[in-house]
Amino acid sequence: MALRVHIRLLAVVACLAAAAAASGCGAADRAPASGSTLRSTLRDADGDGALEPGPAEPLVARTQLGAPGPAERTLATLAIVSDAHVRDEESPARVPFLDRFGAPVDSTFRPHEALSAQVLDASVRAIRAERPDAVLVAGDLVDNAQANELALALTVLRGGTARPDSGAAGYDGPQRAANPDPLFYRPDVDAPRHPGLLARAQRPFRAVGLGGARLLPLIGNHDLLVQGELPPDARTQAIATGDRRLTRLRERPQLPDGAPAALRIAAIRALLAGPALGPTRRVAADPGRRALRPAQVAARLRAAAGLPATASDALDYTADVGPSLRILALDAVDRTGGSEGRITPRQLTWLRRELARAGRRAVIVATHQPLRSSRGGAAVLRLLDSSPAVVAALSGHTHRHRIEPRRRRGGGGYWLIETASLADHPQQARMLRLVRTRSRPAGLALETWVVDHDGAGLAGTARELAYLDVQGGRPRNLQARRGDRNVRLGLRAPCCGPIS
Repeated sequence: MALRVHIRLLAVVACLAAAAAASGCGAADRAPASGSTLRSTLRDADGDGALEPGPAEPLVARTQLGAPGPAERTLATLAIVSDAHVRDEESPARVPFLDRFGAPVDSTFRPHEALSAQVLDASVRAIRAERPDAVLVAGDLVDNAQANELALALTVLRGGTARPDSGAAGYDGPQRAANPDPLFYRPDVDAPRHPGLLARAQRPFRAVGLGGARLLPLIGNHDLLVQGELPPDARTQAIATGDRRLTRLRERPQLPDGAPAALRIAAIRALLAGPALGPTRRVAADPGRRALRPAQVAARLRAAAGLPATASDALDYTADVGPSLRILALDAVDRTGGSEGRITPRQLTWLRRELARAGRRAVIVATHQPLRSSRGGAAVLRLLDSSPAVVAALSGHTHRHRIEPRRRRGGGGYWLIETASLADHPQQARMLRLVRTRSRPAGLALETWVVDHDGAGLAGTARELAYLDVQGGRPRNLQARRGDRNVRLGLRAPCCGPIS
């Protein structure tokens, strides 16, 4: 069934139940709860497809690695934002029509895709209220490796006037009202109707920025690769910066689900090199849509975070969050293509050295792709198993909240923590607090909870549409389990001696 039909069926029920006006029902109309889910949550209690304020969700203890004692002192507080996928939804380099072919190319269009910068800004506002010491941006900050996407996303993070529009002034993408393709939700004419939404999405807005919190960026596959899969080349650059947009493919691409990355890349290259792919339409060209080289992306993220400049195109670094916590950031993106993570032997050597240098600090290792599913990740996990300083390995990429214990031989261990995306429901960030406990001898625990963005303005509409979206919202029920959201995570013993 076409995506537009899925959205319409769910949204009509929601709007009737809310007795909404013909102009549509939206999160902004209901002033939904926002911010820390320790104070309030968002729920669809009656199943009508509309989110409304729900009860708070307090921290619950997870004791697989030890019973967490009462918190005595906060040592460091970290916010985690993952998979914002800030996108130029008007770019000719995007392929939203692939959704009609199903897996593995069934995540190329989202009904709220024009609102990605506004969602990131709303999340930044909610995070600021939590007063973190640092903010880990866990990769896939942008969607399509484009220079204008990265410039927009960094403006939102640093603060200033954000300018989402590209090409000619105003919206010119697949969701325009005149597009007859039933795959795409058109907010001006389809339910839930939001007349003028796309025009408002293109307007400049003032982003608040992270304020005094330190930015700690990771690189994700979408930050470097076209649609998160394909290394940019002359052909993709010409498409991205050109004046013709492909509107559909003449035939289904031969991209079998589960095929190795090299086969997928080869199939895409062959497709692009072939005869006419399908019908196109003229759009305004924009050189700002060019894809950046990996070294350029790494340099811009380093500069934004105040990290030392290097000649490397990798973003591996060490950062201290206060005197008790050290972050070891690993760049897991495979430059040859594909969405799978890869850790090289050189990085393993670097990580071994940095673990030895951590001293008395607790250590968190951060990657975009989870180590459990990355090539070379098993070797990294074995190394972390041997280091009592490690308390957690953080990642994004999966678009889901997930927390699992990793047990060490002989007892104890650390936690594998994944954070959901801003691109899909539930559009949440995560807070992580390292605390000293009142046990004797003094121990450690991790407290983590998820944070809804503030839902103001267009971000509220984006949340509504993300919940109704067939691929990531209510139909697939991707809401995390209770134990993957707001929890106190026990650690069997102090990781590395007394921690002040």
